[in-house]
Amino acid sequence: MRLLGGLVTGFLQYLGEVSILIGDIFESFVKGKIRWRIVMQQIVEIGHRSQPVVIVTGAFTGAVLAAQSLFQFSMLNMETGAGALVSVAMLRELGPSVTALMLAGRVGAAMAAEIGTMKVTEQVDALRSMSVHPVDYLVTPRVIAMLVAMPLLIGESAAFGIIASVIVGTGPFGVNEAYWMNQMGKFTDLSDITIALIKGMVFGLLIVTISCHQGMKASGGAVGVGRSTTRAMVFSALAILVFNFFLTLLMNIVFPAGLHRG
Repeated sequence: MRLLGGLVTGFLQYLGEVSILIGDIFESFVKGKIRWRIVMQQIVEIGHRSQPVVIVTGAFTGAVLAAQSLFQFSMLNMETGAGALVSVAMLRELGPSVTALMLAGRVGAAMAAEIGTMKVTEQVDALRSMSVHPVDYLVTPRVIAMLVAMPLLIGESAAFGIIASVIVGTGPFGVNEAYWMNQMGKFTDLSDITIALIKGMVFGLLIVTISCHQGMKASGGAVGVGRSTTRAMVFSALAILVFNFFLTLLMNIVFPAGLHRG
């Protein structure tokens, strides 16, 4: 019981710290100074430099999903249905979640390490001494950059996954391209893209908030920075998976899948 109580207390304390940071971010948006030069730098770091890993991940996720679907659908003579399955799955689930998990490892860990290093070397205290709020300077630009870059990266991941699925389906498996594209267009519409964008915004906020929080509370030198970096990546990944479940339930109520609409 004592262990359980300690875990609950620690979790509630963590939620409180994150809530305070979220409040500071909102206050920064309203009253603070937006440093657009840093925002542009972070868009390049988060968006442009993440493209290779996002493209490769999305393409091979779509290709594997298409191949596995076709192996099963071929037993039922429903090969053309794989196109609809891949497009809906890449937009509603795999595109947002896989992209977010990759960014949690690449971008989230980098944010925590960079801010954590500044924290343990007292650069954050130096900002305060110069009347510069650390949230305004370190966190808010990253939040804006993530909100800009994340939907674009998810769209890119889903697009390359769908393209790869078409190549796999119409190439090695020999499915007629016209039938494949017809089924994919029939069961995919704007609501699937909307869900991908909504999930992307939520996942992006989770990554940047958790990662910056871990960086801001880093202590203990290099060991503390390493610990904060690991926690940022793990906590972000767990939050993405948990939130994805509840978002999926909610979004499928608000935006029924194409199979239900048809």
